[in-house]
Amino acid sequence: MKVRISFFVAQTAVSAALLSAATLAVAQAPARFVGAITAISGNTITVKTDADGAHQVNVPATAVLKRIAPGQKDLSTAEVIPFSDLAIGDRALVKLDPDAPAGTEEALQIIAVKQADLALKQQKDREDWQQRGVGGLVKSVDASTGVILLTSGAGATAKTITVDTTKATMLKRYAPDSVRFDAALPAPITAILSGDQLRARGTKNADGTQIAAEEVVSGSFRNVSGTILSLDAASSTLLVKDLSTKKPVTVHITPDAQMRRLPEVMARILAARLKGGTAASEASTHHGGAGSDGGSARGSGDPQQMLNHAPAIQLADLKKGEAVMLVSTAGTAEVTAITLLAGVEPLLEAPAASQNLLSNWSMNSSAPDVAQ
Repeated sequence: MKVRISFFVAQTAVSAALLSAATLAVAQAPARFVGAITAISGNTITVKTDADGAHQVNVPATAVLKRIAPGQKDLSTAEVIPFSDLAIGDRALVKLDPDAPAGTEEALQIIAVKQADLALKQQKDREDWQQRGVGGLVKSVDASTGVILLTSGAGATAKTITVDTTKATMLKRYAPDSVRFDAALPAPITAILSGDQLRARGTKNADGTQIAAEEVVSGSFRNVSGTILSLDAASSTLLVKDLSTKKPVTVHITPDAQMRRLPEVMARILAARLKGGTAASEASTHHGGAGSDGGSARGSGDPQQMLNHAPAIQLADLKKGEAVMLVSTAGTAEVTAITLLAGVEPLLEAPAASQNLLSNWSMNSSAPDVAQ
């Protein structure tokens, strides 16, 4: 989810702060929206929202413009700024003037978060999720005690993690058609299902097998393994024949998608480890002269870390007929890719373990990646 949850990464506390500060008001007054400033011309700004596209908004001299720090929720302490302080890339909450001429959008108030401050906050949040976070697939949920069991890793690194939640734990869930962490909504623990991907942040024990969770984000996603039937660069889509259902699936590739290609040596070593045999060292020895990719793969005992070091690719790097594995939004005929991995032919020899590997990786490497 980049699980770029980047499940799980994801604009976390910043966008969440803007959204939480505006949620009640939005429900009461639909003429408000949150988005990123993409253009400024004269006294007009263009704001691209996550929900309904771009808005061109006139900003009259009477509009109240304020700036808040990332994570700040008390708008009464926000700093008043001139129009010239707004910049492309800033995150903004725009309240429209209900008395504006018909057919026009005119700002009554704008609350902005500076792009540089946002980037710094995002980086700190990513680091905190990496240092204080755990991720995996939900094994079981006990709503009465607040205990969630996860399975994480694959092969020799597989382990069970106990996630302890309380009434103070912030529980969120990805929207059904979204891979964006900042679009995740509050949801009760009963919404978490076995097989879901989940990321938790909090205080961990020494070996990372138990965590007192301060924040949890979960979602239901789909694993697809198959061969590419066709590619359409214009629409940024792939048509993949799902090996499990034998049916074609249209896969949408967005800028948020995390795409990598496994070098052959790395793929064979991973496949051997996932099958639980001793063939991994044999594969490593056999391909010892294959170059730096093989060396880095042999040096890492964690399959997820091996995937993190695989070269990133673009849609144009994929070819008709090659095999891919991906984690996507839930769907039958059409899905949106969260994580896509090419060069996976050896992994398909251990499909169940490979799917667990990819699911855990999509959460560990990109969830909650707030840069989305």
